[in-house]
Amino acid sequence: MLSLARPPLPPTGLRTSLSLLRVSWIQGEGEDPCVEAVGERGGPQNPDSRARLDQSDEDFKPRIVPYYRDPNKPYKKVLRTRYIQTELGSRERLLVAVLTSRATLSTLAVAVNRTVAHHFPRLLYFTGQRGARAPAGMQVVSHGDERPAWLMSETLRHLHTHFGADYDWFFIMQDDTYVQAPRLAALAGHLSINQDLYLGRAEEFIGAGEQARYCHGGFGYLLSRSLLLRLRPHLDGCRGDILSARPDEWLGRCLIDSLGVGCVSQHQGQQYRSFELAKNRDPEKEGSSAFLSAFAVHPVSEGTLMYRLHKRFSALELERAYSEIEQLQAQIRNLTVLTPEGEAGLSWPVGLPAPFTPHSRFEVLGWDYFTEQHTFSCADGAPKCPLQGASRADVGDALETALEQLNRRYQPRLRFQKQRLLNGYRRFDPARGMEYTLDLLLECVTQRGHRRALARRVSLLRPLSRVEILPMPYVTEATRVQLVLPLLVAEAAAAPAFLEAFAANVLEPREHALLTLLLVYGPREGGRGAPDPFLGVKAAAAELERRYPGTRLAWLAVRAEAPSQVRLMDVVSKKHPVDTLFFLTTVWTRPGPEVLNRCRMNAISGWQAFFPVHFQEFNPALSPQRSPPGPPGAGPDPPSPPGADPSRGAPIGGRFDRQASAEGCFYNADYLAARARLAGELAGQEEEEALEGLEVMDVFLRFSGLHLFRAVEPGLVQKFSLRDCSPRLSEELYHRCRLSNLEGLGGRAQLAMALFEQEQANST
Repeated sequence: MLSLARPPLPPTGLRTSLSLLRVSWIQGEGEDPCVEAVGERGGPQNPDSRARLDQSDEDFKPRIVPYYRDPNKPYKKVLRTRYIQTELGSRERLLVAVLTSRATLSTLAVAVNRTVAHHFPRLLYFTGQRGARAPAGMQVVSHGDERPAWLMSETLRHLHTHFGADYDWFFIMQDDTYVQAPRLAALAGHLSINQDLYLGRAEEFIGAGEQARYCHGGFGYLLSRSLLLRLRPHLDGCRGDILSARPDEWLGRCLIDSLGVGCVSQHQGQQYRSFELAKNRDPEKEGSSAFLSAFAVHPVSEGTLMYRLHKRFSALELERAYSEIEQLQAQIRNLTVLTPEGEAGLSWPVGLPAPFTPHSRFEVLGWDYFTEQHTFSCADGAPKCPLQGASRADVGDALETALEQLNRRYQPRLRFQKQRLLNGYRRFDPARGMEYTLDLLLECVTQRGHRRALARRVSLLRPLSRVEILPMPYVTEATRVQLVLPLLVAEAAAAPAFLEAFAANVLEPREHALLTLLLVYGPREGGRGAPDPFLGVKAAAAELERRYPGTRLAWLAVRAEAPSQVRLMDVVSKKHPVDTLFFLTTVWTRPGPEVLNRCRMNAISGWQAFFPVHFQEFNPALSPQRSPPGPPGAGPDPPSPPGADPSRGAPIGGRFDRQASAEGCFYNADYLAARARLAGELAGQEEEEALEGLEVMDVFLRFSGLHLFRAVEPGLVQKFSLRDCSPRLSEELYHRCRLSNLEGLGGRAQLAMALFEQEQANST
């Protein structure tokens, strides 16, 4: 925010002239200014320094290394790390270690976790209790010995072994200490990491000199990474030579005796401030400067006192943040007058981005209308649905905030009470956040008690806050994908085209994927003496195995009168290990490397199942290569398939088929868990009837606690085909199947033109 007060830069041409003048003044008689600066700053210039400097310049000249890959060697896919900071060797800033005990692990340690855990990248709890049961959401390390010095020694050893290469600072505290987490993180960010530092509340040893000091463990202390690395070889010796009943004194003596490093309370202009809380002292009434500026407060005798301290310090931080916001807004108002737009360029609220400006009618952000009971923008397309859940809580919060702000602005002269909401509008602006426009019917009460009904319109904005990374389980692109293709007899003719596409997109680039063909025979098909309807499919699979040595295309034959997707998946699931990643596909799907990678990244074992939405081309008879323009008001032309090649002429239009859910990526273990839950809730005849009307996606949706991820997949482009809608399906699935076929015929412009041409033909 300091950049707002920076004076404006001169024009580009003037900046260039000034820089040229500055270079000519500094260089003098053609000598290198960098060498002069080195010589003057370090005393008399070494005659060899110029040669060394020139040599270093030559060493840092860029050199282009051409890439060459031996065509005779097989291509090996390079596996990258998950984060770029792993390749760069970057480290996290701060790790917090909390020393706890058997008696306080479930009380004070839990209070510490709830107040500060979300502020630090890593928070560990160390106890001497053997086999301690960790409370939910806490990472507890049990050492098995509660002796103070032994516990401290093992804690430092554990930090060095497991996290010594990942963090710059280590903060060690007790569970009866309240830490102001934002201030501690800011302190660690201001300190240099390449120094041996032992920072905390310095205390003197009994009978020792002033230089021999240790950091009081009750108020916490910071250890630099370099100091921890130097201390590690001396831990065993200190544990045998130093006797102390307190772990903080033991650590202080170990550092002084082995490394000569004592505790300091101030370093590089940064003061470690702490506050000793008196017994029975109320945090709400504490207003001393030492308390208000403290990094740590000690002792905290119970969990409720920890929460009260957190409430007080959070309120102080919130007041400080609001004060800074008001100051910045005042600076913005003052500077806006000097801009070319003047006060007209000032957006509301001050300091937030202006509303999104659409460049065409397709970019206009629509408003959603709502009342206190209903919303008129429903997910299923219904014109009206009840306002419930998070949406109801969101609207209620907006109403309470509007009334609170009105009373704050006009009290004590006027006091407002809400009677009802007349109209409500909201929209999400990706540049700002959620905007609200509320028409309120209010009852206005004056200081003399006069009452009057008023209707007023207010505008509110819930701005976008800091973007945070959601914790997700780790996945890689090296997982093998097992494609499963169920084939009906009616689809056998299209199978060779699928196999050729599979060879070109998967086998040729050596993708880590396998294919299993599930051949579904009817009751009277493929019997004795009858021709095999899948003979051509088996021949095509054998041909691919011959063309690509080492490839094996497995196939399974099942007989079913009314094949269900869930029943077919049950057959395949029993043939594979539980850690198999399945990609359930169709004969019209053309999976490629990008689709397989997105399958690997979006399907997470024990966490998420992925069901992509494919792009369905329209009927070529109604949507020719170059579709004529539709009638006025018919809407825009339908979209073209993603990734279409424009050199092959105008592509056939299509749409993303949200009604279809035949493709899916999931792990076998997750499917088996959902299937077992289905069998447990539905038994006997009820289960048999349910299986006929369910798809695999419905099984995950109804009988699994996993996240179900649905997203458009531009890499899955399917040719036009009419789905076989079985009457055995449930009413919802049958309706979705019919709707998918109808919506896949063509866009509104194509359908309107077809009807127009048909009417013209009938009239003649």
